[in-house]
Amino acid sequence: MIPPAFEYLRPQTIPEAIAFLQQYGDEAKILSGGQSLIPMMKFRLARPGYLIDINRIPGLSYIKEEDGYLKIGGLTREADLENSSLIHSKYPIILDTARVIADPQVRNMATLAGNLAHGDPANDHPATMLALGARVVAVGPQGERVLPIESFFVTLFTTELQHDEIVSEIRIPVPPPGSGGAYLKLERKVGDFATAGVAAQVIVGSGGICQQVGIGLTNVGATPIKARKAEESLCGKKLDETTIAQAAQLAADEAEPSSDLRGPAEYKRGLVKELTLRALARAYERAGK
Repeated sequence: MIPPAFEYLRPQTIPEAIAFLQQYGDEAKILSGGQSLIPMMKFRLARPGYLIDINRIPGLSYIKEEDGYLKIGGLTREADLENSSLIHSKYPIILDTARVIADPQVRNMATLAGNLAHGDPANDHPATMLALGARVVAVGPQGERVLPIESFFVTLFTTELQHDEIVSEIRIPVPPPGSGGAYLKLERKVGDFATAGVAAQVIVGSGGICQQVGIGLTNVGATPIKARKAEESLCGKKLDETTIAQAAQLAADEAEPSSDLRGPAEYKRGLVKELTLRALARAYERAGK
């Protein structure tokens, strides 16, 4: 299908883009990767009167460690994450996630910031960012706000972002020694949204004791879910088959799936349990390496 007519705007700076957002209000939408927005426009599920293309704004594409954080710029593509030596060496959970998003054509354009800002509970990165304890940096007329990922997703397709704000950066705490993470999902076909997905990040001390853990769930609720009870069950305990199995069951209990074409709710809870078990086991194995 063909989208309705719209005005195309191409700001050269972030302040200019924010000014456009203020000027045109709810009729304006930001275009970064466009891999969610453009299909919605074609199906006329989204009808912006003004499309603000921020792709010409310099300085928004980078992957670097600085001030204790991994910093990922707002226009960094999924393909950039896939090909980054830093991501390969220190952040395998992010590599796991980027690799299973759609297909190469999509990953060449799609951005991590757009994936989060879209607020789709079926997207892959929100679960991973919940597991990693990420922060979203939003820039608006009043300056910069740093939003913890735990409170970023409000409800279906709704985030804490104000209409006149743009995601400029994602910040992830640099993992200490003894850290490991993994993201796993089950999909009906390659490149599909997850039937269910689980991200797990652990910090393991001497004797295999879990010092810190993050677990995020994808597409089993109206928003991405942080499995807090499962996390609490592991902290201070040795990561073994018993404790991991208990945490996996708690994660399944925390899931809130709906029955749909991808399967009944109970099937999805079963998937969450199995994927949590596997993700934690892989994260623990990577922490040991």
